[in-house]
Amino acid sequence: MIGILSFVGFTALVAIIAYFATRSTDETTSDGYFLGGRSLTAGVIAGSVLLTNLSTEQIVGLNGQAYSEGILVMAWETLAALAIVVTALFLLPRYLKGGLTTVPQFLQNRFDRTTKSIVSGLFLSGYMVIFLPIVLYSGSLAISTMFDVPEMLGVSDTAALWICVWGIGIIGSIYAIFGGLKAVAVSDTINAIGLLIGGLMIPVFGLIAIGDGDMFAGLTTLVDSNPEKFDSIGGPDASVPFSTIFTGMMLVQLFYWGTNQAIIQRALAAKNLKEGQKGLMLAAFIKILGPIIVVLPGIIAWHMFQGDLDNADQAYPALVNEVLPPVLVGFFAAVLFGAILSSFNSALNSSVTLFGIDIYKHHFNPNASEREVVKKGKTFGIFIAIASMFIAPLIANAPQGLFGYLQEVNGCYSIPILTIVVVGYLSKKIPAIAAKVALFSGVGLYLVYLGLKYFVVGEDALPHYLHVMAILFVMNIAIMYIIGRVKPRKEDYVLEHTKQVDISPWKYVLPVGLGICALVIFVYVYFAQ
Repeated sequence: MIGILSFVGFTALVAIIAYFATRSTDETTSDGYFLGGRSLTAGVIAGSVLLTNLSTEQIVGLNGQAYSEGILVMAWETLAALAIVVTALFLLPRYLKGGLTTVPQFLQNRFDRTTKSIVSGLFLSGYMVIFLPIVLYSGSLAISTMFDVPEMLGVSDTAALWICVWGIGIIGSIYAIFGGLKAVAVSDTINAIGLLIGGLMIPVFGLIAIGDGDMFAGLTTLVDSNPEKFDSIGGPDASVPFSTIFTGMMLVQLFYWGTNQAIIQRALAAKNLKEGQKGLMLAAFIKILGPIIVVLPGIIAWHMFQGDLDNADQAYPALVNEVLPPVLVGFFAAVLFGAILSSFNSALNSSVTLFGIDIYKHHFNPNASEREVVKKGKTFGIFIAIASMFIAPLIANAPQGLFGYLQEVNGCYSIPILTIVVVGYLSKKIPAIAAKVALFSGVGLYLVYLGLKYFVVGEDALPHYLHVMAILFVMNIAIMYIIGRVKPRKEDYVLEHTKQVDISPWKYVLPVGLGICALVIFVYVYFAQ
């Protein structure tokens, strides 16, 4: 009972603060609703970007992988820092110079409207079919396990899952659709602090439990008892072989941190380039510490339960119930609930933005007023939210290890989009037809690879999916440059400065970026065995 009271109290507190903080933003204009009026500062950007990224499927899924494989899965976290540095140095100055609201908007300026619509369609289908349902499903699973919802309500596990999915989905939709970006960003910042405190409490309490009251003794015991779990270099059979770090892993990270609308929308809303770069650098530094929250608890769970859990994805919720006092279980569930809402809200808010600005205004009603665009975006948001709530519980019927598939399935649209964004900024002569060919060949060939791997030749006969992503990336860039040679644009592309925000860079951005890269290399070398 204490757990439930602390859960309700913390959730209500966040909602009240978000309401009072957003009363002054004009949400009837698209900059106000979609970009919080271009007013976000470094601290808010860092907090919001990190919490959008740190969602339940990552906390539960990565800790589950760490439970099975050890510290080598930290590649998903630690290497993100490098991609964030590249985004801050290379992509963000160009985004802000062009005054972008969405990434596909740049693709229209650089290529043409059809390219932009194809990419918006890819993002929207990815959100509706892959991302939103997985966030809802994994979040509902965690909440249902931590509060033992089936027993509390006297229903079956499946019914409990449907109840949690719809409860989270409806609350998340109200927040995102009727509150705009600033409500999402403010609630994110409060939840980010809670998640940081809660996320750090789990490994601390876990180590204290292992060390009989002494945290450092617990850490020593953990490392001495399980040396094989503390090797950063993944072998050929690991989920992340070491070689993939130099191929597809960096591309996946760059797509995620540099072109994924849900993430980059936070930095696009920066007050100026200085604040945007400071915010991203702060996020990159904190990201290196990420494994303390999303990898270490999995290894602690392996030690505490002696590898006896039926399902590796249970490692995190089981550890939370084992080491936290009841009053803190409620607080932590509220924080996790915040993380679920954050990921759900951010993707939903991005879907509303993409549909309103990129699809409705261009294809249905070019003369629509700003108010009309926001209204139609909200209507579409309601549709996509309901669709994802119907799809989410069905994931329970999918084969185990769905979170490993998440990264793999995302490759259908992540690498083709990254290819055309990178080439779009690096070249002046490549025409729109090249981008369309690269999109269709990228998506099509990757789907052929997945089909062969799972239905024809078997998983061992083909290269690791991260290597395949890198091969397709290089191939599609080559295709685009060949088309650019044969049929170049009539006039060279020039990136115009729209003067919406000040784009003078932060003077320390390069030394800080290099320092972060050196730190990542040090972490890898330190844990290499």
